[in-house]
Parts: sequence; structure tokens; C-alpha cells
Amino acid sequence: MTQPTPRPAGMSLAVACLLSAVAGMHEAQADQRSPYALTPCPDRPNCVSTDTADPGRRMAPISFSGSAEAAQAGLLTAICALPRSAVTRDEPGRVVAEFRSRTFGFVDQAEFVLDAGSGSIRFRSGARSGYWDLGVNRARMEDLARTLNPPAPPAK
Repeated sequence: MTQPTPRPAGMSLAVACLLSAVAGMHEAQADQRSPYALTPCPDRPNCVSTDTADPGRRMAPISFSGSAEAAQAGLLTAICALPRSAVTRDEPGRVVAEFRSRTFGFVDQAEFVLDAGSGSIRFRSGARSGYWDLGVNRARMEDLARTLNPPAPPAK
């Protein structure tokens, strides 16, 4: 029976660091696009966006009045009030969140970009896997828009 060759103690750490660096390259490359660019929707009906040309997946931006900082605080509050939600990135003018489905735990990711100049929140929300989302992302974005801009009470 042969004995395994002993490895230097630092070898495992070096391999782990190398793998982390390689894994992080994809994220770093993705972050080289403008911080205000939304990820394009894939060619599947499980995504909605304010920036797509596809009329079936396009949605209007969410408008806000007041400062972008106040709008972002309101957006964060609205996201956190949704079940199975988590904010994964919160930077000035940009929010990224994840939402898990109740039954199977599928993950949807949403990106939000706040534009103080136009007083609008652009967004993209899509399923990370699968083909069809049964309209869940559109419904979620419509709910967020209603939460951030409740309809005016009927006139008396």
C-alpha cells in the first residue's frame, strides 16, 4: 500500500485562492459595464425590463418625486417587505435583490437603477433558471410600483 504524497500546508490555500480568483473573474467582467446598465433579458419569457425593446417584456419605469436617496430607501423598504426577499447589493443609485419562490425555492433576481434626473427607477427582473415564470416577475414589479406609487384615492 502506498502512502499519499504529503502536500505543503499552503498548497490547499493557494489552490483555494486561485479558484476564488478565477470564479471572481466573471463577476469582475460583468461589473465592467456601466453601473447604471441593466443586464439584458435572455431570449426566454421569464424576464421583464424597462430597457428591453420587446413589447411583451417591456414595463414602464417606476416614477418617484423627491430625492433619489429617499426613493432608494423606500425601494429597500418595499423589497424587504416582500416574502422570501433579500437585498444582495445596495449602492447609491443601484439595488440588486433576490426573491425565492415559495414551493420550489427558485431564485429570481431583480436589478434597480435610480435616475435622479428623470425621477425614475429602471429595473430588470428575471428568473435565474428555467424557461417560463408564469408572470411572477411582472406581477412582482407591478406590486412594487403600486407600493411605491399608491393610486390616488377616488375623488369625492
